[in-house]
Amino acid sequence: MKLKDKVAIITGAGSGIGKVTAEKFCMEGAKVVVADLKQDVIDSVVKSLQHIGGEAIGISVDVTSSEDVQHLMAKTLEAFDRLDIVVNNAGITHDAQLLKMTEEQFTNVLNVNVMGVFHIGQAAAKIMKDQQSGVILNASSVVGTYGNFGQTNYAASKWGVNGMTKTWAKELGRYNIRVNAVAPGFISTPMVKSMPEKVLAKMKERSLLQRLGDPQDIANGYAFLASDEASFITGTILSIDGGVTL
Repeated sequence: MKLKDKVAIITGAGSGIGKVTAEKFCMEGAKVVVADLKQDVIDSVVKSLQHIGGEAIGISVDVTSSEDVQHLMAKTLEAFDRLDIVVNNAGITHDAQLLKMTEEQFTNVLNVNVMGVFHIGQAAAKIMKDQQSGVILNASSVVGTYGNFGQTNYAASKWGVNGMTKTWAKELGRYNIRVNAVAPGFISTPMVKSMPEKVLAKMKERSLLQRLGDPQDIANGYAFLASDEASFITGTILSIDGGVTL
């Protein structure tokens, strides 16, 4: 098991990539803290992880609230006495073209996708510094490198995540803390599956592999970067995109 007895917080673990990553981490032996907004969703995921033999607890958190994040860290240490891995997966979209985007749409996305990552990363880094070890993994996107029509706010947020990832890697390496990001391409999440068939077909055409990615593909990337197999990897933005950016 790649992550045996490691303690991992995964934000946005109530659905999609976050949920699948929580499952993958449990299967690799990690003790998982399921962090999301809605308690009923959290409880359901924790129950499913325990059903497959995983050790997991759930904590409700709004990543835009520093108080919520401090509560999350305190409860994690209370339960497991350490923190080895953080997956900053929580994020939102609110798409609109530049000429139609409202300030609220822009601000809401930046608050969750940038400020939320900052809150979690800073709080986790303080714990990991004391331990002299840890891994912080951030959810980026290929949009954060190449931009995307109708996603000024989302693209800006993921550029911000990339910048934080590289900066934190430089600042925290001296404490044996590795920081990396995963940049998914078009992934077959419930949100993407609900899109019109024509849109899905275009997404598939852009991939060199002629298909959408699976959430498991992203979870596998997170598990690798979190493990000792990636012990000399830091400051990297790992694209998992089926070649869509080539």
